[in-house]
Amino acid sequence: MYIPKEIFFTKGVGKNKDYLSSFEAALRNAGIEKCNLVAVSSIFPPNCRKISKEEGIKKITPGQIIFTVMARNSTNEPNRLIAASIGAALPADKSNYGYISEYHPFGVNEKIAGEHAEDLAAQMLATTLGIEFNSESDWIEREEVFNMSDKIVKTFNITQTAEGDKKGLWTTVIAAAVLLF
Repeated sequence: MYIPKEIFFTKGVGKNKDYLSSFEAALRNAGIEKCNLVAVSSIFPPNCRKISKEEGIKKITPGQIIFTVMARNSTNEPNRLIAASIGAALPADKSNYGYISEYHPFGVNEKIAGEHAEDLAAQMLATTLGIEFNSESDWIEREEVFNMSDKIVKTFNITQTAEGDKKGLWTTVIAAAVLLF
């Protein structure tokens, strides 16, 4: 079985006249450009240890296939605000799995994008753990319910925002959770 033992989170932004090259620049800014990326869905593995970006990057080698949960957004519209955010929600019992969410909006600042990504992950985990909550209430109210349940121990996010280049270059933002074996 391939169950990741470690995970790190990274983000980046890139600009270029070509769409693909702006994505490459964002990967380079995030430190994961040298790998072949495989997109996976949004499970934070049981007993998986969160490590720093710096520690994680030291563990990858050029050409390595790595599994990522990635949020990505691009624009070539001058001044358009873009965001890419990864949210995570971890259960109190580390032998259970958690959730990772991706959110990639337009016109949303870093704080709002990050909170929304955290909220998405927390809602997915809460429904798995049987925590009852009002989905119509705001994030702060739901966060309080989740914390009081003692079943969700932590939520967090990593978010990258940028404004579209004033001269119309492609601007790309990414946020990623990188899973290591």
